[in-house]
Amino acid sequence: MDFIPINLAVEDSLSEAVLRAILLQSKLPYKVGTCYCKGGFGYLKNKIKGFNNAAKGTPYIVLTDLDKMECPLKVIQEWLPSPKHSNLLFRIAVREVEAWLLADREAFANFLGVQQTLIPQDVEKISDPKQTLINIAKKAKKRELREAIVPQPNSTAKVGRDYNGQLVYFVEKFWQVDVAKYYSPSLERAVNAIAAFEPTW
Repeated sequence: MDFIPINLAVEDSLSEAVLRAILLQSKLPYKVGTCYCKGGFGYLKNKIKGFNNAAKGTPYIVLTDLDKMECPLKVIQEWLPSPKHSNLLFRIAVREVEAWLLADREAFANFLGVQQTLIPQDVEKISDPKQTLINIAKKAKKRELREAIVPQPNSTAKVGRDYNGQLVYFVEKFWQVDVAKYYSPSLERAVNAIAAFEPTW
């Protein structure tokens, strides 16, 4: 087989873009089939046993956020108490996938037009990466980015009107996995797992 078929299961379009970028930048012959993206971690938690079973036929990568959970191992044990099939890669972003974007500090600072010093160096110690990213975006020199990422004043929305769209664009055009992984251990573990993956048939 000339390529490695793989299906994705993610929380949202941003997580999908991140996984696709990791696969693309791995330079390995991955070919993405179906991406299951039905809305949030609840869907993934409910379906992961099915993905684990389906991985016997086609490999899967499942990506979710750690959020407020204590550690990735606890998530894996809670979600998948049965043995994990070797064709299922289950990766967890600490604490949110936004931290993986912030880990490429220079590229993200340039994207927003802000000082790199505004971005914390230890991104995995940020308790709320999404809110941190939005706070940084409030200082963006580029008005269109600021208005797309940051919620409108007095709005009940947690993110701006084109939050995912702008961040997906950043991931596809500017994000460098090989840079970001040095500042995010959970990203480095995901990158290494994808690089070393050898499916069983």
